[in-house]
Parts: sequence; structure tokens; C-alpha cells
Amino acid sequence: MKIKNVEGLTTDQINKELQNGGKFVLYQYTISIIVLTFKRSSNIYFIRGGESAAAKGIPYSLISLFFGWWGIPWGPIYTIGSLFNNLGGGKDVTAEVLHSANQSGQVHQAA
Repeated sequence: MKIKNVEGLTTDQINKELQNGGKFVLYQYTISIIVLTFKRSSNIYFIRGGESAAAKGIPYSLISLFFGWWGIPWGPIYTIGSLFNNLGGGKDVTAEVLHSANQSGQVHQAA
């Protein structure tokens, strides 16, 4: 999975941001096609300390609002879950990213 918003940052800068409240998060989105419903995760986003994690999740919330609730029965259920997750600032995956980065020696940047 790719990490967005780390372009141009050194490892030291990322660590400093993490100490100042930065984190890595995933957002969810739901898409339904009548009886098929898909709940997916976004790429990982780096949120700097002081930035609004909920604001970064708005595009994924809009996708869910427009395309998620159509499927019966899981569409409304997954859509509400996606909205709850995104408006709450996304799923914090900082520990997992740091563990992976420590094993590989680097943070993978988005293209």
C-alpha cells in the first residue's frame, strides 16, 4: 500500500511530525451495485500534527454517501461504518507503518 503526503519529507522530519501528533491513517469507502456491496480502504495518508484527519477523509465519505447505500442489506450498514470511521479521523495505522518501516528501513512513497 502506498503512503501519501510524505513526498519530500526526510525520515527525521516524519519522526518530528509524529512526535508533534502526526499519524498515518486509512479511510474507508463503500460502493454498492444493487445486491453487491464493496467496502474498501484508501491508501495510507500521513497527517501532520495540527492537520484535520477528518477533513482528509471527506472525499471518501462523499463516495460512500453517493454510491454506498444502494446495496441491500449491506450498503447502508457499510456506508454508516465508513462515514463513522472517516468523520472520526480515519483508522490510525501508525504502529503498523512504523513496524513495517523499521523492518524494511524505509517509508514507501506514493507515485
